[in-house]
Amino acid sequence: MSLFDDIINNLPEVKSPTQKRLSFKEKLKWTLIVLVLFFIMGFIPLFGMGQNALSQFEFMSVILGAEFGSIISLGIGPIVTASIVLQLLNGSGIFKFDLTTHEGKKRFQGIQKLLAFFFVLFEGCIYVFMGGLAPTAVGDPLSTGMVMTSALYFKVELLLVFQLFLGGLLIMYMDEVISKWGFGSGISLFIAAGVSKTLFIRLFSWIPATGVSGTGSFSYSTGAVLALFQALGQNDPVTAGLKIAGIIATIVVIIMSVYAQSMKIEIPLSFGRIRGHGIRWPLKFLYTSNIPVILVAALIANLQLWATLLEKWGRPLLGTVSGEGSGFIKWITVPGGQEGLVGEILKNTVSVTHIGQAGGYLLLMVVGCVIFSWFWMQTAGMDSRSQAKQMMASGLQIPGFRKDPRVLERLLDRYIGPLTVMGGIAIGILAAVADLSGALANGTGILLTVMIIFNLYEEIAKQHMMDMNPMMRKFME
Repeated sequence: MSLFDDIINNLPEVKSPTQKRLSFKEKLKWTLIVLVLFFIMGFIPLFGMGQNALSQFEFMSVILGAEFGSIISLGIGPIVTASIVLQLLNGSGIFKFDLTTHEGKKRFQGIQKLLAFFFVLFEGCIYVFMGGLAPTAVGDPLSTGMVMTSALYFKVELLLVFQLFLGGLLIMYMDEVISKWGFGSGISLFIAAGVSKTLFIRLFSWIPATGVSGTGSFSYSTGAVLALFQALGQNDPVTAGLKIAGIIATIVVIIMSVYAQSMKIEIPLSFGRIRGHGIRWPLKFLYTSNIPVILVAALIANLQLWATLLEKWGRPLLGTVSGEGSGFIKWITVPGGQEGLVGEILKNTVSVTHIGQAGGYLLLMVVGCVIFSWFWMQTAGMDSRSQAKQMMASGLQIPGFRKDPRVLERLLDRYIGPLTVMGGIAIGILAAVADLSGALANGTGILLTVMIIFNLYEEIAKQHMMDMNPMMRKFME
């Protein structure tokens, strides 16, 4: 086991800052640098790629923080997949980590990084060798005038895998830079950046998309706002209704996300050595925040990608994605695509199958969020025992009770367990309803982005309100 520990301890990593507390300007600088690099990398195409079978799955790329066909086609997929696998192994007891000690946490993080390396290479090979991101077909002429031979085709495949591996590593270490030098985490930042870009395009883009109006064929703008006025001008109530429904659903998702995020329970605690002074320790209703939704959404996106690749490979083990779909993957997919179940209702094309798909998707989101919420509570040091130790270390205790961590732990048990389960159910329902309502830029993505920005605001306001620019401070207040 010592050799394995040596490998974990010697994995390349981003150096942590030497100072205990970074300034607001320093964190803002590194966050913006990584964000700009992320957008630039999204515009760098894979050299040698001839076929991009994944380009149609834009909603998956939003959740995975990826740009299919670019050097960051893998996005945060390998990182999140590694986290899911390790949490399931730890939660089921197959591999148990003592996360209460520094060594246990270090080993857990090291194995997670090692798994992420593996999944970067593994997913890169899967994307290429199963035809998702493939070179020009054998026998077709290249831009250089040469004809693609079998030997050259294999070499180009290896080149594509190398580029995907390189992009995956860059995403991993950019995430680590954000975690140590910036605000929040890179995973959250990349999701929020991708969703924000997609939402802006879906709202205001003037690029035409073919549609059919009441008077015949007509090219509407991609942006919902412009398309709404165009549909009204073309006397097309169906398209206008779809655009209005998408805009309203987006606004409702944002409002509900902010409201759910602000709900909390406050536990009164006192300072043992200072009589008459105390605080109220807040426990959020969404106790594990947006982490369960990220994990479940990434899991569903990975399943859909696998189903697509397996179907293209001629082995539709998870079912088919093309056409109306079939098999397991059909029943965990949002009916109606981007327009959701609401779109099917407005177009008067809703069926029992669509309702069944909606039910299956809702069930998977709720159950998945509860499971991952519980696992995350245990692995992230958010359980009652860890919280009780943290409170005791701060000199806090329950008013009227002796200073004993077991007493505090029993009190927290009455709140943390139910909050973890109820919060998981609530956020699962909210995410599923957001997708089924046809919100723009993917309902789950909007939900995640609102929660990420809300958490980011709280972190900045808590840690850096005093050292930021006066104008920025006034804006934050």
